[in-house]
Amino acid sequence: MTMTQTRTQTPEPRPVPTVEEFWEFFTKSQIEWEAYRKELAEESKARQEKIDRQLDKLTKNVGGLNNSMGELIETLIAARLWEKFSDYPYDLKRAYQRVPIFNENNQILAEIDILLSNTEWVMAVEVKRELHRKDDVDDHVRRMARIRKYPPLETIEKKLVGAMAGGVVVPGIRDYIHEQGFFVLELTGDNVGLVKPTTAFTPREW
Repeated sequence: MTMTQTRTQTPEPRPVPTVEEFWEFFTKSQIEWEAYRKELAEESKARQEKIDRQLDKLTKNVGGLNNSMGELIETLIAARLWEKFSDYPYDLKRAYQRVPIFNENNQILAEIDILLSNTEWVMAVEVKRELHRKDDVDDHVRRMARIRKYPPLETIEKKLVGAMAGGVVVPGIRDYIHEQGFFVLELTGDNVGLVKPTTAFTPREW
């Protein structure tokens, strides 16, 4: 063989593992895989928990904003509300907010958002950020019946009428509210206005 010739290196044969060696390798691989899978699962869980916390925080913030908006609208509507009924013989200069209605077992059945009163009349006003559902109107009809059945102190032996007020009142629902005998009030800028009925309207007395 000359100096320029090279000898082909024949790779040494790999030994065939024994059954014991194979199972040892397999078991070790399984343990390592399970550890890796568990690590991935824990990381995924941590990420999901972080996302859930962020969603919970966002939901609470949105809920708080909704509550704040509702309270703001209620306060804006309650201010000097009695002035809106100057064409009617009410003169309701006393105003109360969040008046509970208790049953005979002292359980709260409902709440009156705003209650206007004098010595002869009371008016229960339901306030919504947006009045757009007939169900809300029907709920107020049931609330009026509860006031008569379980009268709060300020309503006892007084004539009762009702009203519904909203930051926005959908045109299609105004007529339905009037049909039930309720006054309709709506925010207009920083003021609240009494919505004029489109047909003959007689306030219902409960």
